[in-house]
Amino acid sequence: MEGVVSLGVGEPDFATPWPISEAAIHSIEKGHTHYTSNYGMLELRERLAQHLAARYGVAYDFHTQLLITVGVSEGVDLAMRAIINPGDEVLVPEPSYVSYKPCVVLAGGVVVPVATSQANAFKLTPADLEAKITPKTRALIISYPNNPTGAVMTKREMEAIAEVAKRRNLIVVSDEVYDRLVYGGHSHVCFASLPGMQERTIFLGGFSKSYAMTGWRVGFAAAPDDIIEAMVKIHQYTMLCAPTPGQTAALQALHTDDRLVENMVREYDRRRRVLLKGLNRIGLDCFEPQGAFYAFPSIKATGMRSNAFSEALLKEERVAVIPGSAFGEAGEGHVRCCYAVSLHEIEEALVRIERFVKRRRAK
Repeated sequence: MEGVVSLGVGEPDFATPWPISEAAIHSIEKGHTHYTSNYGMLELRERLAQHLAARYGVAYDFHTQLLITVGVSEGVDLAMRAIINPGDEVLVPEPSYVSYKPCVVLAGGVVVPVATSQANAFKLTPADLEAKITPKTRALIISYPNNPTGAVMTKREMEAIAEVAKRRNLIVVSDEVYDRLVYGGHSHVCFASLPGMQERTIFLGGFSKSYAMTGWRVGFAAAPDDIIEAMVKIHQYTMLCAPTPGQTAALQALHTDDRLVENMVREYDRRRRVLLKGLNRIGLDCFEPQGAFYAFPSIKATGMRSNAFSEALLKEERVAVIPGSAFGEAGEGHVRCCYAVSLHEIEEALVRIERFVKRRRAK
């Protein structure tokens, strides 16, 4: 379909910063095009351990507690297959990233959704978590900043979740791929940095979002030795190792001036504010996203289901958004709009969405 303005795919429109790409090109020119260790390049793991210690105060042994994965998506899959026995229950706060539930099911687990809502700023509460725990509960998957809502949780709120995890003996899989993308004075909390949590947390992160490196497919898992060892056993027979040029690029990213990331974050913040203001002006009540690069407006004013809204908006106005129901039942009544696109595209999308909403309200 021609002329579509897409707010659908969660991918930065920035090119990967040139020093990162150039490092990979030079590496290829030197013939560094072969396998690495199953764990990943030693230099990358060592630098990553330094980065995590400096940024979040968490110390990992880069020989045994870090694994370089093919993006965070592989990390989620490996984590589930490493820790779940058939029938184990895994708590998944919703709305949530689309891969979590399938990865639990593929590993033989049972998904137990924990609903969050706009009324509570899409945050997980200890009470809601406790209400879903049974003797079969094995793990909890959290993701803040959150995809698709943009919600961020404070340190105090995270500590309350950590207390439940410790008391109920849960393993926490914390997807923090959006850790650098926070706005408006909010800050990211590394879950493994909370007291008593590093030994029961699988910390997943990556380079795709912060460094505009989605196609390089490099992520990481940080966890206790026994968990990483179990994850490597699966990884070595499925991926063997992450792509070598991608790992070289990731190593360079960790040596790159932070201002490259900060400049992109400032631009996302500018786009975020324009989109938020526009959606609310149109009458699509929108929670203020504090992280990641998604807005999650309510479409209840139109009286439409999210699938029907998204399909009709695409056909009639050629604007692509993602139905909220794709992120779980709790996402129904919303759509996800990605603002990692140009300001011009956001402004054009708002003009089209406004026309669409006015027509629907007039019926």
